[in-house]
Amino acid sequence: MQIPSPSTPPVIVAGNGGNASAVDGTALGLNGEKAATATPVNPTPTAAAPLRRGLNNWDQPLQRDISGAQQALDFLEQSAGQLRSLKADLSARLANRQRADGNLESNVRQFGNTWRSRSVASGGTLDSQLNFSNENTRTRFTVRGMNVANLRQGGREVLALSLGGQNLRSVVLEPGMNDQQIALRFDDALAPAGVRVKLAEDGQLEFSAAENEFAAIRDSLAVQGNGQRFPAGQLNRLRAEPETPVIEPDTWQTSDAEGLRATLQQVLQALAQVEKSIASVRSALGQANARVSSTAPNISTEGMELVADKFVDTAQQPGYQSLLSITSALSGISRERVVSLLRLR
Repeated sequence: MQIPSPSTPPVIVAGNGGNASAVDGTALGLNGEKAATATPVNPTPTAAAPLRRGLNNWDQPLQRDISGAQQALDFLEQSAGQLRSLKADLSARLANRQRADGNLESNVRQFGNTWRSRSVASGGTLDSQLNFSNENTRTRFTVRGMNVANLRQGGREVLALSLGGQNLRSVVLEPGMNDQQIALRFDDALAPAGVRVKLAEDGQLEFSAAENEFAAIRDSLAVQGNGQRFPAGQLNRLRAEPETPVIEPDTWQTSDAEGLRATLQQVLQALAQVEKSIASVRSALGQANARVSSTAPNISTEGMELVADKFVDTAQQPGYQSLLSITSALSGISRERVVSLLRLR
């Protein structure tokens, strides 16, 4: 391949549509303004599919689902390992095979710290019942005085609701309303504040809010009635009671044999719950991986061999067409594109 003389270097100039074209230095006036013209760029035909960039082709919800499931699985497997160790320690202590050296108590505290980190460690995918969801986890709670038996009784009453000092839409209770209608009235009023209401399986009103917002809601819900179901006059605070977590390590006792036996029973139950959740998360991760397979880019190799042969033939010929082919082939190549291609292997 011949390299042009340094006295007449090839220059890359912008062409139509932003494409670069190589021209002889004489075309710029070195040997006359019109002594030469730019060598036209002949596009190389290809039947290959356009380059698509690995993970960029995946929909964002799919990436979020996989990441969330992996975080949840990491937390659950760590918890399962700690619970299995606790099970062995408790059994050994009860069988008098392990002296009270403080290790058991330390391991109980360690698991308690792990459990308190549940929301952050799992990326907000596991709630207090170890239910997995890639949506923001929610805390379910009840509100004292808000049970359907009380709300169903009495005549027409307008309830003024307030949450965190913000006045919400009033709830109108009327004679003859069924439980579902009552739940819908409260849901309509509280939904703008991020609190949802529905009938639970036990027939009572079940409230829920984003887990990271529950602390602000706990003591800030207030109601004012006309004296039938709720007092008239000023707003009255109502306390929200969260659902009891499926695991409560803060209640575990190791000071005596009775406490050890009770704690061992709770550890066994906790381990069963964790293993059940692991199975659920693995199932969700498997479904996400199946979606990956179905949405992975199909890279067609048809015509690529022809393109490669044509490039080799052109590059071996002396002249500007050879230089142009090499320059065009290198144009736009970046580390990001190379990494994306390698990921497709």
